Amino acid sequence: MAQEFILSHQQQRAFQPQKLSAPRDFVIPEVAKGNDKTATLVLEIGAGKGKHALSFAAAHSDQQLIAIERTRNKFEAFAKQATQQALSNLTPIHADAIAWIVHAIVPNSIARIFILYPNPEQHNPNQQWLNMPFFEFLLSRLQEGGEVILATNIKSYMDNAEQQSIGVWQLPTVRHEVPANSQRTHFEVKYVARRETCWQLNMRKPVGYQTRFDG
Repeated sequence: MAQEFILSHQQQRAFQPQKLSAPRDFVIPEVAKGNDKTATLVLEIGAGKGKHALSFAAAHSDQQLIAIERTRNKFEAFAKQATQQALSNLTPIHADAIAWIVHAIVPNSIARIFILYPNPEQHNPNQQWLNMPFFEFLLSRLQEGGEVILATNIKSYMDNAEQQSIGVWQLPTVRHEVPANSQRTHFEVKYVARRETCWQLNMRKPVGYQTRFDG
């Protein structure tokens, strides 16, 4: 693929967003259109039953959170709680995250991206977030200085994510243990109760970072 600029990463394979159809009944929520340049927009991928999304939105009324969950029963439990709490800064989305992000999120619009569920496709490394060409597209939607925050209790997944973040994606990266009293997600509550270690990876997008999808 011809490039008109030097990419800021070492990923050779290019993601092909044009091959993805929009999700069924797809509608872009107003908050995702990028019209309000003053809004702080946050994204959560794999929100589950919404424990983190609900608490984050309640604690950060000045930020708009879009929280995506693909599994129907989890989403329905999440959506019910969101309706009951009536948080105006929370938008629950039932969809495949990759297709939805491709069709709904504009470049350089997201301040922070949370990926807090333990391990996507543990036995299929090519489908782990930082191994996928899609991660370049995701970074293009992140603002300069914005962060991707990933968490897991699986050391091999975290080790690989850290290596990919630094070696392939060329991102300033900080790894640390999640506090042993964390109540952030249902997963972390369960793992902490078992006295398992959870890790978090914070990956920051530098100023001037270049992708193929900057718009």
